[in-house]
Amino acid sequence: MKVVLQRSGKASVTVDGEVTGEIEKGYVLLVGITHGDTEQDADYIAKKIAGLRLWEDEEGKMNRSIDEVDGQILSVSQFTLYGDVKRGRRPSFIEAARPEQAEPIWNYFNDALRNEGLTVETGVFGAMMDVKLVNDGPVTIIVESK
Repeated sequence: MKVVLQRSGKASVTVDGEVTGEIEKGYVLLVGITHGDTEQDADYIAKKIAGLRLWEDEEGKMNRSIDEVDGQILSVSQFTLYGDVKRGRRPSFIEAARPEQAEPIWNYFNDALRNEGLTVETGVFGAMMDVKLVNDGPVTIIVESK
């Protein structure tokens, strides 16, 4: 499982002209799931993200977690994180899990984040989405379970 985390001042996801998820300050999570990923991978990453200290304290040091700044999560499924461009010009997505495996794990992951006490908004699994965000910092972190 691979998550690209972007610290954001504001973000939203729109599908077919309708906003499906919107947050103020928090994290935008682009979530990729590969073969063999399990609920244990989702739990590991949810706990890791909940505990990361990516927000500045009064001394300007990254020393505060998302719950300490009343941040929210916008979770977006993104199979293209497992795109392989080593050969040719068109990416291969063979490492991305099939939708019937990936969607339940993505839903479980979002619930695991909620169980950590976080507010979670989402995109729509498998849909073409417009994601808008104001990247704060910018701060971008990649979190992987393997």
